Amino acid sequence: MLTWVRNRSSDVVDVFVYITVLNLAIEYVPSVISESFTLSILTAILLKVALEVVLAVKALILTRLKDATVTGGKVLWAVVLWMVAAGSKILVLELVAVIFRDEVSLGSFVPVTGLVVCLMLARAGVRWLFYG
Repeated sequence: MLTWVRNRSSDVVDVFVYITVLNLAIEYVPSVISESFTLSILTAILLKVALEVVLAVKALILTRLKDATVTGGKVLWAVVLWMVAAGSKILVLELVAVIFRDEVSLGSFVPVTGLVVCLMLARAGVRWLFYG
């Protein structure tokens, strides 16, 4: 376990950042709710996993978009990228609703989009600060 933490220290830092941002959202955004701190930790871990999967899918789509040589292919992959970007927020909302039921709520599409943007900015800032 300790070896995993050492090898994946950036993921551990990301989870701490997500916990902090999520709890600030819980405090200041009325539609973001968590019944307990433990649930907010579990939600932050869920967000970390979900956002990593979404980022990996977006990277694959961006590669396809850059490799497309025909205009129709570029348009297709741009539309797919847009759908994944929008759909990922809905996916996050649904995952939270299914797993935590009424104990955690991230609000609607707009608050969860703001939350995800804040998570990504905070993550980038902390990684820049720690890892250069």
